Amino acid sequence: MKFAVIVFPGSNCDVDMYHAIKDELGAEVEYVWHDANNLDGFDGILLPGGFSYGDYLRCGAISRFSNVMNAVKKAADQGKPILGVCNGFQILVEAGLLPGALIRNKNIKFMCRTVELRVENNETMFTAEYEKGEIIQIPIAHGEGNYYCDEETLQQLIENNQIAFRYHGENPNGSISDIAGITNKQGNVLGMMPHPERAVDELLGGADGLKLFKSILKQWRETHVVTA
Repeated sequence: MKFAVIVFPGSNCDVDMYHAIKDELGAEVEYVWHDANNLDGFDGILLPGGFSYGDYLRCGAISRFSNVMNAVKKAADQGKPILGVCNGFQILVEAGLLPGALIRNKNIKFMCRTVELRVENNETMFTAEYEKGEIIQIPIAHGEGNYYCDEETLQQLIENNQIAFRYHGENPNGSISDIAGITNKQGNVLGMMPHPERAVDELLGGADGLKLFKSILKQWRETHVVTA
């Protein structure tokens, strides 16, 4: 399986994502600059965190117009796994690949620490290696991570089982319904504010995030028969 890590001007978690895939997951990965217009050679697409275009206007509002986002949308339509973390989540929302919005944290402060998440849906290509209800520890680092949507959208997320992760115990940013990560209806696009790529090795303080990447790889292997 070959992953693309999309790099926007201002990305600063692209190296973390690359390390998680190459050194911890043991899969093939390449950086792809934001002006690329073709992702056909990749099996999975990763949008990392950071401050794309300085977070001007709104977080992710400019990046969603980058050339590469047309290719990301095409990959999503093809059913390929698309993961957006932190700023990547914001970009996916701005691009219309996920519903809702990410607004300022309730306390109006940037937060950087490890929090607990509860796995709400372990039947997605991103969460199959977890147990339903499993409590995991994943770092956060954001100032605009407060997920918001209207009541109709929230009800749809619940009914379609699109809530992948919720904050457990403390809700650090005020997100509606404690939401930390959601998928699209098809289940192949995941956006989350916490950083699983920063929790892939005990040397980093924990490895609970590695199961997410293992889930993607497992699903891909199960749907792609490799012949000699």
